[in-house]
Amino acid sequence: MPTKTNEPILSLRGIHAGYGDTQILNDISLEVEKGERLAIVGRNGVGKSTLLNTIMGLTDMHSGSIEFRGDALHSLPSHKRALSGLGLVPQTRDIFATLSVEENLLAGLKGNGGIEQGFAMFPRLKERRKNSGAQLSGGEQQMLSIARTLMGKPELLMLDEPMEGLAPVICDMLMDVLEQLAADGAHTIILVEQHTELALQFSDRMMILDGGEIVFLGATDEVQANPQILERHVGLGLTET
Repeated sequence: MPTKTNEPILSLRGIHAGYGDTQILNDISLEVEKGERLAIVGRNGVGKSTLLNTIMGLTDMHSGSIEFRGDALHSLPSHKRALSGLGLVPQTRDIFATLSVEENLLAGLKGNGGIEQGFAMFPRLKERRKNSGAQLSGGEQQMLSIARTLMGKPELLMLDEPMEGLAPVICDMLMDVLEQLAADGAHTIILVEQHTELALQFSDRMMILDGGEIVFLGATDEVQANPQILERHVGLGLTET
């Protein structure tokens, strides 16, 4: 793994947020170091997606502050957060169904360079480059969603349940890509994932949310050594190997 700098690239302080008057996140404070791999797990409906959406500016933040590379983000709209170096792969994928693979990638492109990086990372997309988003399988759509987000050259990449509903062979392929991205030292990655085994294998640290609050935040080694942490907060144990 790349050496981390001990310098937070992302800082959340006292975040209370939700949708309209409905508050989902309660007093979330967190620092993420540059180059870190953070996994976020928890039961359905505890605020995992809301947290990523709040960082991206897609919820109503009632109080608190967000800083990225030392600059305040909480008053910026989502498109300016994307321009500053944030990238979100949403659970809904949100590709353009009527556009071709090439056109989807071009829509995400920021600055100089082309879309060949996306094809190098996902050769299957190159084979489908003229196909519309609607003609892709679920796994191919997820590849396209990730590749399109990477066209924006994010320093902080956030992924919301990227393995949901996908075959194991596709999950393995996507995890290999995330490993490559993390290994180059240029990406900080926050992964929301229901597959706790995959999350533990990938991450440096794990956060567990429950009821919109952080109930555990620590090294993944600690969770591996104490599986009762997951049993207590998520209702899941670890598979013995």
